[in-house]
Order: sequence, then structure tokens, then C-alpha cells
Amino acid sequence: MIQMLIQVAAGACDRRIYNERTLEYLGTRAGSQPYPYPYGFVVGTNAEDGACVDCYLITNDKVDAGSIVECEPVGLLLQDEGGEMDHKVLAVLSGQNVTIGPALLQELQEFIYGIFAGTDVQIRVGPILPREAALDLLQNSKTL
Repeated sequence: MIQMLIQVAAGACDRRIYNERTLEYLGTRAGSQPYPYPYGFVVGTNAEDGACVDCYLITNDKVDAGSIVECEPVGLLLQDEGGEMDHKVLAVLSGQNVTIGPALLQELQEFIYGIFAGTDVQIRVGPILPREAALDLLQNSKTL
């Protein structure tokens, strides 16, 4: 199980910004389109970019921004932002089952490409790797 701090609720555009070490709320940044799933970061991790590991919570349940939820990693979405790896853990709430397949990948790709439309950042999204890849990333990203 991992702990995820939700920065954006599903259907919302605005992203809450936190100090990822202290979890102090710092403000809100407006987004250009609604997120398809709750989005945030895995508490207590340190990704290659110095921030916590990003995470989508694949659920239809209502989860409020600012919540910390316990969830289970089920996959890893590969994402390259201008040559910088910024992979996203895909997680589910305990006891929930989701299909991690082509339809989910297409939905996430359309959303992510839409977010970066009109920017100079070159984006590549996909494929989705299995749960083991997410666990490996999380193990290698734990803060000491």
C-alpha cells in the first residue's frame, strides 16, 4: 500500500500545490481541462526530477482534493516530458478492480497531450507497464 495526496479531484481543472516534504498547502494553479481521475503524488517518495512520484488514482469514487488516501499500485504509465522521464504510477483503492488496458491508455494519452497542447514541451506518453514496474519505481524512489 502507498499513501497518495490528491492534488486534483476527478473532473476538476485546478491543481492544489503542496510542499511535497511537509505537505503544507501552498496555493492553487489553474489547469486547462478537467482531470479524468484523481491526481497527486505518492507521499514519501523522491523521483528523478526531485519531486515526489506522480500518481493517478483510477477510480470512479469521489475523492476530494487535499485528501490522503491509501491505495495499491497497479501499473506505471511511461511519460517523457522534453527528454525528462516523468512516469506516473497508476493506483486503485483497496478492493477495487480496474482494467489496465488500451482504453485507459488512450484516455490518459488524450488528456495529457491536451494539457501540453500549445506548449513547447515535447511529450510522449505510453505504454502502461505492469504493477511490478510501478513497485520498482516506488522502491527506488523512497526517501531515506
